[in-house]
Amino acid sequence: MFAIALLALGNLGGPGMIAKYCGKLAAQTLAGILILLTPAAEAAESLAGSKGHVRFPVYSAPGSTGGCGKNFRDYIAAHGHSAYAMTPFNWATEFTICGSSLNAPSQQAAEAKALQSCESGRKKWKVSTAGVCSIAASK
Repeated sequence: MFAIALLALGNLGGPGMIAKYCGKLAAQTLAGILILLTPAAEAAESLAGSKGHVRFPVYSAPGSTGGCGKNFRDYIAAHGHSAYAMTPFNWATEFTICGSSLNAPSQQAAEAKALQSCESGRKKWKVSTAGVCSIAASK
């Protein structure tokens, strides 16, 4: 059986000829695969550290003690689709109500959950002067 394989190789120029051309083909194929996979690797990049699509500026009063500042820092640090919702900053009372959703399956799902979280905060604290919850940033 081994002799048959050697005879077949002999008709094709021998093992050296096959290695020469197959090596080039393998290198070209590998190069093509790498070129195709590079954009996919960039697309799968982490969103951590990004503010994403900012719709209006997020402002926290200096010295504020609530959780909104921490929620926004957690939103920025999140590596997946996330959203941060808040009421407009009220200069008269210096407070906001906020909500966030971190690492959701999609940006739309994160936005819906963040709005729901913000609205539940408005109901919990029964504040009518805070304004309507809106998405401040999402990614």
